[in-house]
Amino acid sequence: MFFSYSEPVNDLVTLGQRIRHFRTTAGFTLDQLGDRVGVAGSQLSLMENGRREPRLTLLSAIASATDIQLADLLDEAPPTKRAALEIELDRVQRSTIYASLGLPKIRPSKGIPDETLEAIVGLHHELATRSRKAIATPEEARRANTELRQQMRTVDNYLPDLEAEAEKLTLAGNHTTGALTHRAVSLMAESLGFELVHVHDLPHSARSVTDLKHGRIYLPPASIPGGHGLRSMALQAMAHRVLGHTEPTSYAEFLHQRLEINYFAAAVLMPLKQSVEFLSDAKAQRNIAVEDFRDAFGVTHEAAALRFTNLATSHLDLETHFLRVGDDGAVYKAYENDGLRLPVDVTGSAEGQFVCRNWSARTAFTRTNRTTEFYQYTDTPDGSFFESTQTGTTDAEEFSITIGVPFSHSKWFRGRATDNRRASTCPDETCCRKPEDDLRDRWAGNAWSSAKLHAHILSPLPSGTFPGVDDRELYEFLDSHSRDAH
Repeated sequence: MFFSYSEPVNDLVTLGQRIRHFRTTAGFTLDQLGDRVGVAGSQLSLMENGRREPRLTLLSAIASATDIQLADLLDEAPPTKRAALEIELDRVQRSTIYASLGLPKIRPSKGIPDETLEAIVGLHHELATRSRKAIATPEEARRANTELRQQMRTVDNYLPDLEAEAEKLTLAGNHTTGALTHRAVSLMAESLGFELVHVHDLPHSARSVTDLKHGRIYLPPASIPGGHGLRSMALQAMAHRVLGHTEPTSYAEFLHQRLEINYFAAAVLMPLKQSVEFLSDAKAQRNIAVEDFRDAFGVTHEAAALRFTNLATSHLDLETHFLRVGDDGAVYKAYENDGLRLPVDVTGSAEGQFVCRNWSARTAFTRTNRTTEFYQYTDTPDGSFFESTQTGTTDAEEFSITIGVPFSHSKWFRGRATDNRRASTCPDETCCRKPEDDLRDRWAGNAWSSAKLHAHILSPLPSGTFPGVDDRELYEFLDSHSRDAH
């Protein structure tokens, strides 16, 4: 949740507090000062309460009447501790979170002790803190995902500032070409003041942990299966420091930070200059293939496909789309700037929606031999697309990774000679969702089933400073390892 305070209003509140402070210090009542500066005492009262903005000429007159400099009156600091409490109370009571509670506003009269104001303000701060740490509902997560996907579409999924930062770190690791080594990653960490430490007792909810106090980045054991992914984990942890991230105050900010660290890590693993040269050469040979890009830099197929989307439009003049889809057809990740109509719900969210059974992302699962990429042309109501799909497996399920381009761009890709072609009329339900009439007639009313929930979309995240990470487990881990850092 974002907390919206109106800064101009708060400036008036501070100004009003300073007027009141210097008025009472000079020994004037509202009416007495009003007589001296030519306004009614009731008007001065509105100004002191931050409800009316005084003209500069009036402020000059007030400063003169109270024997101070105009700059003293315009200082942005509260004049006293009591005034600071009253200003902060006004601020928190103007927040959206307080408004959502439906509670009456408290006027800080003279009869309210400072300790009471401190307690009230402290409670508001704790309420705001707990709200920031609250779990993200599925609706909030889906909305934030949708907004982020739309933002990235407007920039063609390309972030030049992050590319520049990644290039700096690449130079620090003396990396020039080919797959990034673990040694190079360690050098990069050292250049930022960090040591990479592999441990067996990471918190269950954390992929990595950074000890900012002692300059350590804790990672899983280097011997785990698929250990090449540790390079990406380490780079993502470094990215938080390089990009100046602070603790996220909303789920949307958390998602944005996650996107940035993933992008940054990919830009280091597949540096801009080398990647563009590799892909441009493949395009010149009309032989672009994600599997070649993957193997050239020693990364996963998904990482290579996502990196391709970063560079395709800005550096290769290719519009594209990307899909990660479960074996049941549900979307995990999606991006497009080529006109493909993604399946979305009424909020515009694609995550958890089902792609057409005729798209390559699903027909690839029907192959017996899945060691190489699967190529297909797909005709849709919004045009024809060439798609390249690779399937993979996790402990939980199978998935597919798809890169696609409009038909006019297919000439640059390996696999363009494929005879595989499917037609899709989705979102028309008669395309692949509605059963045939005779099938429906045989089974309608004679079947019952329970749906499988998609945990990655519907599960709430544990409450904590960092969504999904258990604070207690995190801090206990750091505390136990801090003894080794001395």
